Amino acid sequence: MKIEHIAIWVKDLEKTRNFYERYFGAVSNEKYHNPAKHFESYFLSFDNGCRLEIMNRPDIGESNSSYDDQKSGIIHLAFSTGSKEKVDELTERLRKDGYRIAGEPRTTGDGYYESVILDPENNIIEITE
Repeated sequence: MKIEHIAIWVKDLEKTRNFYERYFGAVSNEKYHNPAKHFESYFLSFDNGCRLEIMNRPDIGESNSSYDDQKSGIIHLAFSTGSKEKVDELTERLRKDGYRIAGEPRTTGDGYYESVILDPENNIIEITE
């Protein structure tokens, strides 16, 4: 068994799709639109692992949690780059482009080399080796 996809609500489909394509190599399908439900989505595929579905519907409100106070639910997505150098490079690229670095590159207590950034929707992303 495998995880097929994970879905997240977003306010700006296009900005979020472009972010994952630009920085994480996602390949998007054509936009799905259900006019009766005012629902739109993209499935983003990566070289390995499960897909990410980003979805939008105007009646979905903003999350009540933030990076600093999130307590339950899906907490983060992690992307493996393959090396410490690539973690550092991608982290610096994201910093230069104005994204929030929530955790500087480091080796964690459980042995991961990672940094933590926030995507355009403030979802927590771990960048691991």
